[in-house]
Amino acid sequence: MKTVIFVCHGNICRSCAAEFIAKDYLKKINRLKDFNIVSRAVSLEEIGNDIYPPMKRELIRQGIPFSLHRATLITQKDYDNADYVFIMDDSNARRINYYINNNRNIVYPIYMYSNGIYEIEDPWYTDRFNKVVEQLRICIKDIFDNI
Repeated sequence: MKTVIFVCHGNICRSCAAEFIAKDYLKKINRLKDFNIVSRAVSLEEIGNDIYPPMKRELIRQGIPFSLHRATLITQKDYDNADYVFIMDDSNARRINYYINNNRNIVYPIYMYSNGIYEIEDPWYTDRFNKVVEQLRICIKDIFDNI
């Protein structure tokens, strides 16, 4: 079983959405048993908080199932046990190094297999939850079609 971690700033919008989108996609293609999917933060600001309500509404609107979530900070142990760590943007790339030693070089941009997507914007600031979920769906399909 491979462990995949999705990481964003606070773990209340993008990374937790990616976690649930990935679980839903893998279930649909009968590969969920092959992966351990989790999400984490690179900031202490939202630790312990649930999914941001507008993101919950968008997941519901798009028919993506989710469960109770608590924002969690990435740790070195998480990293050491992971096969892949996917980040959303350049800010995540800079901040992740405060919490882990990326000595195995397994941190990748979530859009690495997707054409035309160069970051997943933070909808906390842009309010474009629909766009973010659509981009995450594309990136996740492309990731799991390639790993």
